[in-house]
Amino acid sequence: MTPKPPSAPSASALPLRLVAQFRHLIHELGKFGVVGGAAYVVDFLVFNLLRSPTGPLAAAAISTVVAATGAFFGNRYWTWRDRERSSLTREYSLYFFFNLVGLGITLVVVWLSHDVLGGIWPGVFHTWLADNIAKMLFGTGIASVFRFWAYRRFVFNGASTASVPAQAQAG
Repeated sequence: MTPKPPSAPSASALPLRLVAQFRHLIHELGKFGVVGGAAYVVDFLVFNLLRSPTGPLAAAAISTVVAATGAFFGNRYWTWRDRERSSLTREYSLYFFFNLVGLGITLVVVWLSHDVLGGIWPGVFHTWLADNIAKMLFGTGIASVFRFWAYRRFVFNGASTASVPAQAQAG
């Protein structure tokens, strides 16, 4: 009797294995999303309150600083609360630096939309809707991907105090 060759894993088992392997990362990403969602609401409100009196670039800068400061505490004390702590000064300094980079990404997107494309099609790109799409959708979206990577890699990078397999920590 010849032994049966090992069967290939079923297609339905693959997603379950991936979820199990990356469970910790998915959990962190979810908490980061909740904190980010709250910061997004603050950012949206402050940006739209300040857009007319200050202009879109200044409003974007101020609203991002206000929202990011609140998000720091949510991320430090909830998203990555299971990580070993370094000093608050070190973490906030790095966090502030990476938020400046994220703000720069967002401002470039708003500038490209409002000033560059707005110089060509002012009726389309000098509107409240265009400024909000540029800042709140594209700018914040691109900057959020960068921030998640930077915070996880450089700011809240201490070893996890939870018992998580080493594979789940990678990423």
